Amino acid sequence: MLKVDLGRLGREGSVVLETQVSAEDDFWKDSGIKWAGPVDFRLRTLFAGTGEVVVRGSVQGPLQEECRRCTRPVENTLEEELTLVYVSADTEAESEEAGAYLFEPIAGELDLSNAVREEIILAINPYVVCDPKCSGLCPRCGVDLNQTVCDCGEVESDPRWEALRALKDR
Repeated sequence: MLKVDLGRLGREGSVVLETQVSAEDDFWKDSGIKWAGPVDFRLRTLFAGTGEVVVRGSVQGPLQEECRRCTRPVENTLEEELTLVYVSADTEAESEEAGAYLFEPIAGELDLSNAVREEIILAINPYVVCDPKCSGLCPRCGVDLNQTVCDCGEVESDPRWEALRALKDR
């Protein structure tokens, strides 16, 4: 999907890849990401003087997430700048130190898909809330505390935490 022809990159020195990936594409399979629409990619790939391939660009798309407190749907926009460095598989020891990705120069093309997908997964905030004042759900009965007050009363404390509370109260 996100592939760069290494022959063209060698001739031109730089290749710009602009594409759009739909929310339902297999690219997102098993990623846990839900998109509200297509995701736009603009990536510029170039050869560095040291034999490395550097990819810089941006990813932008509408995310469908849920509030971590009350589970209501929340729509956000992901706008992420990416910088990836690929080194030849021949220099594996150096790549581990630098945090670079490996590629096979004889394959004829460089597949950016896995690295870009990994960076997007890491860029998404896993702790989204619908409102900073969101009260969440009652831990006992599960009622949405933003809409109503439950009749559960005070939540009993877990006796396993008493030793730590005693240290805190000193």
